[in-house]
Amino acid sequence: MGAMRITVISGGEPGARFTRGLLEHRDRTPELAGTTVTVIASTGDDISLWGLRLCPDIDRLVEALAVTTGSGDPVTDTADAPRTVAAVLADLGLEPQWLPVTNAELATHVARTAWLSRGETLSEVTARLAERRGLTDRAVRILPMSDVPVETHAVLDGDEDQRAVHVQQWRHELGSPEATRFVIAGMDRATPAPEVLDAIRGADVVLLPPSDPVLGLGIVLGVPGVRDAVRGTSAPVVGVSPVAADTPAPEALAASLATVDVEATAGAVAGLYRDVLDGWLVDPADAGTRATGGRWQVTAHSAPFASADPADVAASALALATSLRPR
Repeated sequence: MGAMRITVISGGEPGARFTRGLLEHRDRTPELAGTTVTVIASTGDDISLWGLRLCPDIDRLVEALAVTTGSGDPVTDTADAPRTVAAVLADLGLEPQWLPVTNAELATHVARTAWLSRGETLSEVTARLAERRGLTDRAVRILPMSDVPVETHAVLDGDEDQRAVHVQQWRHELGSPEATRFVIAGMDRATPAPEVLDAIRGADVVLLPPSDPVLGLGIVLGVPGVRDAVRGTSAPVVGVSPVAADTPAPEALAASLATVDVEATAGAVAGLYRDVLDGWLVDPADAGTRATGGRWQVTAHSAPFASADPADVAASALALATSLRPR
């Protein structure tokens, strides 16, 4: 197999979990020695609260992949600081109070906001955070999809008119109610962050984790130039289905798919990537899935996704990719 350049396009907790599994698989596989991993993170969930800039998907990736030794240890809540930031903010009456935040997360938000205020780009700030957490030593880098601020809002029908709420509020406070549509503020000004297009074009393999295809990967692919780069890369592009026929889709995922009139099935979700996919890894319950309107190869994982080790899922996705011919 040999050393490779793997690019992962990630969104949300599923993307972070998959990428952690990919690194575990790489690190325990001698044939993959020297392999580098670049992760392009969605910033569609980013939000400004309490005067701070929050980048949830980037932070999930950094924490999931971090080397937690020495000075890079994460900030944690201890017996000396038992009250969470959320509890103190509530006591102070500071709104909003619907987004859970820990002391460790707040420290990251403060640092990011400080660096951004000094004129650093989000790419530079993300690289700084990743280096401090030991990711450079693991031959992995995290790139935000864009340095231009982008925020996603859900449009909801009201008694008299419509209102738009940030997707974080839509999920955490409102419980992912039915939405009319999603609006991505800032996407009209967004451009790919430095190195994003090169990471796609120069990859040996491009992997799409089981992230939300609408509010996760769909946001990244919506940045002008990104989808064209994935479509045009010579590397095999393999995605992992976020749904399984015998397991209910997570509520937020089901809601986002319903908003764009897509069924929560492996075949229907694959259709959202029909122009970029070469391979599609599905749950064993979806082994009968066929490519519709595309040319991808469907392969079933050996164990149900719900109980599978993320490293094994990542290994299967990588094996599928390396079994395919370059474009």
